Amino acid sequence: MFAFLASARKALTRGVFVSATLALSACQPFTVGNGEPFLGGGSGPTIDTSVPVPVALLVPKSSNGAGTVATSLENAARLAIADLTNVKIDLRVYDTGGSTEQAAALAQKAVADGAQIILGPLFADAANAAGVAVSGQNVNVLSFSNNTSIAGGNVFVLGPTFDNSANRLMAFAQRQGKTKAVIVHPNNIEGQLSRNSVQQAAARNGVQIVSINGFDFSLPGVVAAVPQIKAAMDSTGADTLILTSNSVGALPLLAQMLPEAGVDPSKIQYAGLSRWDVPAQTLELPGLQNGWFTMPDQGMIKNFEARYTQAYGTSPHQLAGLAYDGIAAIGALVEAGNKKALTSGALTQGAGFQGVAGAFRLRPNGTNERALSVAMVRNKQVVIIDPASTKFSGAGF
Repeated sequence: MFAFLASARKALTRGVFVSATLALSACQPFTVGNGEPFLGGGSGPTIDTSVPVPVALLVPKSSNGAGTVATSLENAARLAIADLTNVKIDLRVYDTGGSTEQAAALAQKAVADGAQIILGPLFADAANAAGVAVSGQNVNVLSFSNNTSIAGGNVFVLGPTFDNSANRLMAFAQRQGKTKAVIVHPNNIEGQLSRNSVQQAAARNGVQIVSINGFDFSLPGVVAAVPQIKAAMDSTGADTLILTSNSVGALPLLAQMLPEAGVDPSKIQYAGLSRWDVPAQTLELPGLQNGWFTMPDQGMIKNFEARYTQAYGTSPHQLAGLAYDGIAAIGALVEAGNKKALTSGALTQGAGFQGVAGAFRLRPNGTNERALSVAMVRNKQVVIIDPASTKFSGAGF
């Protein structure tokens, strides 16, 4: 535990910014919904569903930093294709090398080669460039990014977003009678995005944000913020404290120092946007006991990991499931036999799809919604207190 906290202090001292969530944007047999027919419509090509559908996969295979991720994404896509029963996918792989310029050029080449939809790229700037490059050619891009700033038009993001986690938490908090919340976030890009997501989700669910406390992303910054956060909790009468940081950022120190300063987790509901069970020693932190966080269906993920390992002899990268999900969505839509299967209207049909981690759907604004469980840390163990939905109904958040 002390080694864990020491590592966190060193990271903050160096100003290291590592986020499992934002790593996606810096680099994170199926049926259509409930089986009912969809109308399709919007941007996207008209296709012949009786022949193999050309799908371009853009991944940074030759990148020194992301080549392993690229291989895992390609493997997962091929595993998904093998799972399809009545659909043929002609997967064409293009190596972006991690280059934004290469991604744009290859997106154009892929469409010229006949691709009717693009899966990838991995990095947000590359995905944005690819989308712009083919925006006039009526082809949609399902990127592996979670950076919602690039979403919209012909670009969709498959990665898990702050918006999704925040909305799930705030909706659950409201049902538990929580009315006033304080947000604590680092003053960096990650912190700004997460803060905005919580604010919007709170307003959507009728929870009042009574104080917003940003801090410099450094050890002195965290130390200086603790008494300010305590004062905000006392003066506002807040019943919920939202920590947006993750385990490789400020979360360990905040979860240690805030209880010591008198922000009692037995009286104040702690909650967070990141996974508190990764790494496992995070669960030992005093401030996280009885706290809430969100997570996808672990049973489904473990099943995917086991099947991937059996097929390829190695464990998948944590982002591999995004490629599987993309192919699963494409396959489900094509299997329905509609010539508008790859249009934005079809991709955003409300019932969504079944993926590696459960139900998910793409939204008309290019973002996504994923079914998440609400978990509690109880006696240093993860307990699911509100399971993820198995399907979607309604328009979503």
